[in-house]
Amino acid sequence: MRATGVGSMPGHGNGHSDYAEACRVVLGELTDLPHLPELPARGAIANMTGRALAVLDGLDADLQPAGWRLTGTSGSAGVDHRRARSLLAQDLDTVEELVQDSPLTSGGGAFKIQVAGPWTLAATVERPRGDKILADHGARRDLAQALAEGVRTHVRDVRRRLPGADTLVVQVDEPALSAVLAAQVPTASGFGKHRSIDLPEASQALEWVLGAIAEEGAIPWVHACAAGTPLDLLRKAGAKGLSVDLAQLTAADHDDLATALEAGDTVALGVAPALAPVGTELTDKTVTETVERWLDMLGLDAAYDIVLTPSCGLAGADWRWARTVLRILSESARHLGSD
Repeated sequence: MRATGVGSMPGHGNGHSDYAEACRVVLGELTDLPHLPELPARGAIANMTGRALAVLDGLDADLQPAGWRLTGTSGSAGVDHRRARSLLAQDLDTVEELVQDSPLTSGGGAFKIQVAGPWTLAATVERPRGDKILADHGARRDLAQALAEGVRTHVRDVRRRLPGADTLVVQVDEPALSAVLAAQVPTASGFGKHRSIDLPEASQALEWVLGAIAEEGAIPWVHACAAGTPLDLLRKAGAKGLSVDLAQLTAADHDDLATALEAGDTVALGVAPALAPVGTELTDKTVTETVERWLDMLGLDAAYDIVLTPSCGLAGADWRWARTVLRILSESARHLGSD
């Protein structure tokens, strides 16, 4: 059993020093499956949307007062889109420098990167002429395909930098998917909601992205911590790992996760709070007991491919809690793995 983080880490916009510290924490505490840290406190170019736009292939964007907006095909990127791409490259430079003489360069290492999924992007990014990409079938298709091709290039770049990463996981973040399917995404005016997306179209866009990841030899996961996310749709679209928040799961979700584990897929289980708890103490023992109760409920044991994570990203936490929770999860994973 292993432990990893969801993606985001604390940071206050202090440039390279903050990012290097986040990398050291992740690499030091998550030795079995470290991940590429995200520090959204650095602004829109570093948040989930900005990071995903940085890897798009063939589509450019700029940052408006209302948020990110596509500007057209290559050659029309705004200054903030160029900054987002540059920042991602700098962050990868930092990781590459810090992992020298580790398994991530010499062989036998594992690493995870994250990217926002096509439906979360469609729900947060605007078309050139206004309103969300979600409102336009052709724009939705173009975005998903551009993301799929961009992720291919991103995976190749990470492999070049981390030649010892024999296992590379790409986590596709889809926190908005359940809202997209339930017609809960507001229109630009705020007075209406975008129509729901049919399940076949929702699946196809995910298939393009997850398929591109698999074709590059990486392992596609989907992270969706919102209640109401159809986990079976994610698996049918090609997800080989499901990252969820244990507290948000329904009875049907538990069944889907048991089916995934029995099929040899990975379940990344959010079992620790993203913020330091008040009035209670989290320990490796309490986390271990939580996982054991969940496995007992499913009638399974710890031999399956389960990865322990916080319930969500750690961007809102302080550095002390970020270190503490990752250390607790790693210790719990070792306990469970030795049973």
